[in-house]
Amino acid sequence: MAERQSKIAAVDPVWARISDEARSAVADEPLLGGLVHSSILHHPTMERALSYRISMKLSSGEMSEQILREIADEAYLANPDLGQAARADLVAVYERDPACLRLMQPILYFKGYQAVQAYRVGHWLWTEGRRDLAHFFQARISEIFGIDIHPAARMGRGIMIDHAHSIVIGETAVVGDNVSMLHSVTLGGTGKEDDDRHPKIENGVLIGAGAKVLGNIRIGHCSRIAAGSVVLHDVPPCKTVAGVPAKIVGEAGCDQPSITMDQLLRGGATPAG
Repeated sequence: MAERQSKIAAVDPVWARISDEARSAVADEPLLGGLVHSSILHHPTMERALSYRISMKLSSGEMSEQILREIADEAYLANPDLGQAARADLVAVYERDPACLRLMQPILYFKGYQAVQAYRVGHWLWTEGRRDLAHFFQARISEIFGIDIHPAARMGRGIMIDHAHSIVIGETAVVGDNVSMLHSVTLGGTGKEDDDRHPKIENGVLIGAGAKVLGNIRIGHCSRIAAGSVVLHDVPPCKTVAGVPAKIVGEAGCDQPSITMDQLLRGGATPAG
């Protein structure tokens, strides 16, 4: 066991650190031993741990934990990018959420992170043509986490969804890398169109709580959408928009708003959330 964990540390320092954190957590709070061992310490890799965590969360009388775990294991083995995206998402949460003090926390406790990883498995199923099973994943993610992401939607790496209540991301939505969003965000359509009808969110965008971005519009890189805004038109890169309907109210204020998580509107106004 010690030799195997040493090899893991050599090739995956992220998982080695998570395992160290888990052992410290059990020493500090032995009552968490069962949860921490079953979710982290019993697994040789982060991918295997995520498969277990996803299956435990999504299982029900309709679909067993064992079947779901086999599906997730298959996805991670077939597409190593899923594991790399999971690591990028994990680091994003750790760096941007002041409530996250250890890398193991999102895996164990943060439903935004867990839901995105489950979505990634569902998206893999969608791209493999296994669409009924992908829809099952979507339904269970919505039921368990309160986050509805269509399995056809495309999401980049370094995604952070904070609080993660009532998130809706439509079928043809595209979310770039290093995007942050807060609770009650909708990336939706504007009617009953059945073609390319959902927003395209470029890299580095920050979307405030309760914001609605509707239609096949483009939100330029490193822009900010203030909390409670309704965005119906394209947003240029590096701008801040606010209001209903949203209008440009200034520059983004920094090079990477999704990383700094600065939601203050310069000039005295502060978006709610």
